[in-house]
Amino acid sequence: MTTVQILQPGSGDIAGDHYLPATPATVLWGRLPCETDAPALTIAPGQSVTIDTVSHEGILEDQGKDPRAFFGGHGVPADEVLEDAVDIAASLSRDPAADGPHVVTGPIFVEGAHPGDLLRITVENLLPRVPYGVISNRHGKGALVGELPRATGTVSVFTPVGERGGELRGLLPVTEGGERVVAFPLAPFLGTMGVAVAGAERPHSVPPGAHGGNIDINLLVEGAVLYLPVQVEGALAYVGDPHFAQGDGEVALTALEASLRATLRFDVVPRAQALAEFGEVLGPLVRTSDYLVPTGLDEDLNEAMRKCVRAALSLIQARWGLDEHLAYAYLSAATDFDISQVVDIVCGVHARIREADFEGVSRE
Repeated sequence: MTTVQILQPGSGDIAGDHYLPATPATVLWGRLPCETDAPALTIAPGQSVTIDTVSHEGILEDQGKDPRAFFGGHGVPADEVLEDAVDIAASLSRDPAADGPHVVTGPIFVEGAHPGDLLRITVENLLPRVPYGVISNRHGKGALVGELPRATGTVSVFTPVGERGGELRGLLPVTEGGERVVAFPLAPFLGTMGVAVAGAERPHSVPPGAHGGNIDINLLVEGAVLYLPVQVEGALAYVGDPHFAQGDGEVALTALEASLRATLRFDVVPRAQALAEFGEVLGPLVRTSDYLVPTGLDEDLNEAMRKCVRAALSLIQARWGLDEHLAYAYLSAATDFDISQVVDIVCGVHARIREADFEGVSRE
């Protein structure tokens, strides 16, 4: 496990204009920021921030709330366990019955961001902080509630990272404790990217919403952009739930969860410009090099799908001026609707609209 540099707080490459470490003073555990939370950092629009994120896997109560002991039990040397994870587990607590599991770093106040604007977050760089992660099934959640896990308690699969064929891959054992492994590719991304909600109540960290939060969209790799409708002055952005890899659906409850160092750029899209480019954006909107990706979120997966279709119709009509029935026909013929996740109380669906298909098309 020596192919990934251990990125302890403050060590290694810090590429952003600012650095935000994960400390007991700069993170929330189990809840997301709200309007009344003080910012951990204030930046100008257009600036980048290198943010340390800490995975909840290895620090949770059902894993002993002692990362050195938990990971040490899987053969990880003490100096390869993140010091900030140890500090957070030792210094902070949450109510497992009332709070989520996620650790989020922030919030970040972005000057000039006002309610009605869009916050544009560009993922510039994502670095693994450790050469291992964990995939868990717990708490009666996942796609097969009541079937898996077979036994009581938590199933946490320790998954090291190593080189196969010249690239880093997750190494999942074929049988528990076996030497043969399934080697799958890594595609790091942040499962939680969000803005604060209005009011004085911090949202639960699990269900995503218009604020973003735990959206678990695996397209948010390096180079991707997330647009979020700003709800409070300064946006108060935050990130967390770092992943090394995730399949659409995330069926076992978690994917390959592992800590990342993220460098993100924050820009403000004023409301008038946002309306001209995308129409009314009511929830998370992703952009990759190939796709515009509207989302639908609901506790009912069928309704999440319908909301995603409506969001996609609205986007196509606003951006390219297609009549509604023609936009609907295009979506049916040419757009993939993917299940983001089905395990976060609120299910997610996202649509991949290929921008190249609309070359030369403009709203008149």
